[in-house]
Amino acid sequence: MNDIPFDAIGFDLDGTMLDTFRDLGAAVNHALQLGGFDPVPIDSSKDLIGGGAKIMLQRAVDQQGGMEADAFHALYKKMLAYYAEHNADLTQPYPGLMDVLSQLDAQGIKAVVVTNKFEAFARNILSQLGLVDRFVAVIGGDSVGKGPDGKHIAKPAPDPVIEARRRCSDDPENPCRFAFVGDSTYDVNAARAAGVPVVVAAYGYCDMLPQDMGGDAVIDSLGELISALKAL
Repeated sequence: MNDIPFDAIGFDLDGTMLDTFRDLGAAVNHALQLGGFDPVPIDSSKDLIGGGAKIMLQRAVDQQGGMEADAFHALYKKMLAYYAEHNADLTQPYPGLMDVLSQLDAQGIKAVVVTNKFEAFARNILSQLGLVDRFVAVIGGDSVGKGPDGKHIAKPAPDPVIEARRRCSDDPENPCRFAFVGDSTYDVNAARAAGVPVVVAAYGYCDMLPQDMGGDAVIDSLGELISALKAL
């Protein structure tokens, strides 16, 4: 019997399912050093995660005076090239992830990834960790096209969450019962705009106090997720 009132659950990646900050921090520092900037403490990368790798690097550069747009773009490309080779060196699933995915699967509830990380990176990391086949889809920050400004449409825009829900629905005309789990205001705002309930992962890389994000529930570990979903 399915006692979770949803047909599918969407998961953010960084800071929600995977502890990725060490590999992301190493990539940022690699780029900073190439650009002539001082490296930042690896732990501080937790404070920069949220809007994706580009924003993460931009914030680190801006904190040291910034740089011209074309030069930043070239540096960003070098960061991506480094990260492509080192994106799962130290990255690990958070405790309880496998159990949560198994419990959802046992009840016939689909799981889907919605991340601002490029889809190819997300798939590559999940593949290296033996997790990619646990999800019906991986929606990345470049998966739903670009807006009028030419930029990829990513969270906090609702489009990636809406697309994830659509892919989990047996009938696209009748959206499935869907909830989202994430650790940042990007996640909460995207879920809210998409009209789906959202659980805040307080153990992740939260960009403000978890209790102040406006989620429907707050969990301190993945072990609390199933109970939180049942209570929604």
